[in-house]
Amino acid sequence: MARFLVVLDVDSTLIEDEVIELIAARAGVRAEVAAVTERAMRGELDFAESLRARVATLRGLPVDVLDGVRAEVRLTRGVPELVAGVHAGGGLISVVSGGFHEVLDPLATRLGLDDWRANRLAVADGRLTGEVDGPIVDARAKAEAMLEWADAEGVPPSRTVAIGDGANDLIMMERAGLSIAFDAKPKVRAAADLALDTRDLAAVLGVLGLR
Repeated sequence: MARFLVVLDVDSTLIEDEVIELIAARAGVRAEVAAVTERAMRGELDFAESLRARVATLRGLPVDVLDGVRAEVRLTRGVPELVAGVHAGGGLISVVSGGFHEVLDPLATRLGLDDWRANRLAVADGRLTGEVDGPIVDARAKAEAMLEWADAEGVPPSRTVAIGDGANDLIMMERAGLSIAFDAKPKVRAAADLALDTRDLAAVLGVLGLR
């Protein structure tokens, strides 16, 4: 049985990028999509509605553009150290994302994460349809994933740690035993138990007493 569970947001937390913006750049709509992303992360827009609107702008893109996006993603400093430290301390580390499995899956596998969950892009005839395939991973779904993983591993909610930066992380952070705002929007900083401003996730190890 694991001692504790750490769950991170992905875009602008585990990685430096917003994946949907990297994809949108290939459709020539990055500025438009980035503006919607910013408003959603500040809590000014419903996340699911904003995601559908942003994904709609990607309609018609060849699915193989995702190969380039996967290569472009930049890992946040300290991630390998955080993963190794959590595992060495008897914990589990997972991620939950409003982004996309198509980009997250190989990254999560390479990092040795224990679980991950994200949205999927609908594809037809080798092109993006502009729709999300299946239920959207929104703020509530993030919280549910964290508690589901904890329950499966016998980890009480009091020994869960949620790390995020945007409004879509707030429910997960509220339900966690410890919430950490990572270089976060003001609304998230105000709600979190702790706030880290340096973009180095290895700093979380110190907060957890693991170094």
